[in-house]
Amino acid sequence: MAKVAVMGSGSWGTAFAQMCVDAGSDTTIWARRTEVAREIDIEGTNAAYLPDTRLPDALAATDDPEVALAGADVVVLAVPSVGIEAQLRQWGGSIPAEATLVSLIKGVGVETLSFGSEVISQSLDCDPDRVVVVSGPNLAKECALRQPAATVAACPDLTRAEQVQNAVMAPYFRVYTNPDKVAVEVAGAVKNVIAIATGMAHGMGYGDNTRAAVITRGLAEMTRLGVAIGGDALTFSGLAGVGDLVATCTSDKSRNQTVGARLGAGETLEEIIDSMNMVAEGVKSSQAIVGLAERHGVDMPIAAGVVAVCHHGAQPQDLVGALLSRSAKPEIYGLDG
Repeated sequence: MAKVAVMGSGSWGTAFAQMCVDAGSDTTIWARRTEVAREIDIEGTNAAYLPDTRLPDALAATDDPEVALAGADVVVLAVPSVGIEAQLRQWGGSIPAEATLVSLIKGVGVETLSFGSEVISQSLDCDPDRVVVVSGPNLAKECALRQPAATVAACPDLTRAEQVQNAVMAPYFRVYTNPDKVAVEVAGAVKNVIAIATGMAHGMGYGDNTRAAVITRGLAEMTRLGVAIGGDALTFSGLAGVGDLVATCTSDKSRNQTVGARLGAGETLEEIIDSMNMVAEGVKSSQAIVGLAERHGVDMPIAAGVVAVCHHGAQPQDLVGALLSRSAKPEIYGLDG
């Protein structure tokens, strides 16, 4: 039986911890706030993030990171990308030396242009292949309800990927392994930005044709960036690519799609953020993704439009106009390098 420490008690961290328990793993979740740890441990609920969900009695919770990490075989990092370095400085030294690290982070650092797994390995000064990236169409509320779902555990070290696969593959949650961590991580970050754009189109009242076009062209942008960085184009046709993109762009449970829809309906970003208790990763990471695209000479007009709306005062209508006025191009381009 694997001993799993889930570091972070937001919606996805809590759902992931539940699935580890259901997979037969000895699981402890760490919560930064004492009251959240006590609620999970005593009441079996996390009302702030997963209301109406009853968590397994076997799931232990603590606000002490050393207690959570003691003897862990698998350490799951489920904290937001913003601030993860500070968290690791506080308790990273307590992570067992041989433990497999799991990144649930779907973002890119604005200043460093680094993905979550890179930040983790750099902060802990460890082999990058010790970090497994988990990504897929995994809306936390549906996973918490034990609805059938699937994901990808990506790492060049397939032994570690298989260790994570075994630790979390519950009867309703299927886990596939993939050595292509680069593409899986690019997909997990870019899909949030495309979901904001899709949400804006929905908020402005456009229909399914528009949404399908944004999703498909967003997939093209995601693939171009991933291939330029070193990923395999085929990975983007799988669960971490098109699968997660469709779920995030079409579900009203998606924070990023919700932010976009509210922007399209006329709300300001400040109003939207003030009303949410969870982070929409795409808002911050959009700037870093466009920065990466510029570094690698990759054309990403949808992502650039999201940056313009979220950070430079442009209106959603401006994004639509800019996209429609672009010069004609072949459908498939930018994948020959």
